[in-house]
Amino acid sequence: MARTIAHVDLEHETEDVYFAGGCLWGVQAFIATLPGVTFTEAGRANGTSQSVDSEYDGYAECVWTRFDPTVVSVTQLMEYFFEIIDPYSVNRQGPDTGEKYRTGVYSQRLTHLEQAREFIAARDDSDRVAVEVLPLANYVRSAEEHQHRLARFPEDSCHIPERLLTKYHS
Repeated sequence: MARTIAHVDLEHETEDVYFAGGCLWGVQAFIATLPGVTFTEAGRANGTSQSVDSEYDGYAECVWTRFDPTVVSVTQLMEYFFEIIDPYSVNRQGPDTGEKYRTGVYSQRLTHLEQAREFIAARDDSDRVAVEVLPLANYVRSAEEHQHRLARFPEDSCHIPERLLTKYHS
């Protein structure tokens, strides 16, 4: 199912950003433990299809991340994100290779993209960083078998070390 509009929590406003960091199982497991994150969902960003049943269509495996901006900022989420990725690698994270495993940050809010770009630009190694920062053009939810996969099957393969997956777990 494609997602094209932002959702709002009725108690307080939340915001959405999408992180692509290789295989989404570990990325979702890590992001779900972060302070201020209220929801995560495994999916595909910026492909051309509205279905997970089609051929590869240019998407990046990603995690839809809903967060409370009064608790955590996009800049802080970027700091966390950079703990679990190789920011210099193109189309590869750990043993997973291919365009769908590229790193990226996507949002429908220009302010999120600006904050992500500013975070990267402020780094001493910014000229080497291969993380794309783009508007979210398309999002498709991954199949149920991929949702919170490592919580259900902790022995499954993951490119993110266990010590990082549980670093912020309360």
